[in-house]
Amino acid sequence: MRNKIVAGNWKMNKNAEETEDLLNELITKVPDDCEAQIIVAPTFVNLASAVDHLEFTNISVAAQNMHQNENGAYTGEISADMLKSIGVETVILGHSERRSYFHETDAILAFKVNTALSHNMRVIFCFGEELKDRQDNQHFNVVENQLRDGLFHIKNEDWANIVLAYEPVWAIGTGETASPEQAQEMHLFIRETVRKRFGSIADDVSILYGGSVKPDNAREIFSKPDVDGGLIGGAALKADDFVAIIEGIL
Repeated sequence: MRNKIVAGNWKMNKNAEETEDLLNELITKVPDDCEAQIIVAPTFVNLASAVDHLEFTNISVAAQNMHQNENGAYTGEISADMLKSIGVETVILGHSERRSYFHETDAILAFKVNTALSHNMRVIFCFGEELKDRQDNQHFNVVENQLRDGLFHIKNEDWANIVLAYEPVWAIGTGETASPEQAQEMHLFIRETVRKRFGSIADDVSILYGGSVKPDNAREIFSKPDVDGGLIGGAALKADDFVAIIEGIL
């Protein structure tokens, strides 16, 4: 059975005090009986305090990235072991901003996936097409290639620790919006692509939508049969908006 998940990627936002304030709001406002898994991903410097702050709540913590190597001379980087040592069990990999700004290739991401899985971490694996890809009618090919090259080397049992997050890059912070029908079309394609390689495992894989989900469109997007939740960006920085999106999945 697939999990319903709403994850908030805070990106490079919120200092220590602001992080604590937002977490306190979420603790108060997220329903105690929420059936969906709720995840927040603060910046690295606030991960340990977030883990401590959320210890007895129904909200868990993810890292926004990690390095593929175990240790070494990689100034400024963070390893899987470091994340695990402070209680972080989930990591976001392959986000469109990491691919674009930091030139993370599918080969690098496959390496990162291997490292995370070897530490028994859950991976939220991001992928998706840019506007030109969609305009050129290459969006399905791009998504299939990113899935194949980044993930399809893993073992069947590894899928228990994989969450997929489809990001239509053209619909993130651009003013463009993917319709719920477009989201469902791609999510179904993603599920069937996984099915072709891994069979019935596809039925149990949660696929999140990461294309500018907001309180006013969350319920309709989440109602689609192959959309299992969202990876939320800007709206996750405001407690009321994030909670309203969570309520859209319940």
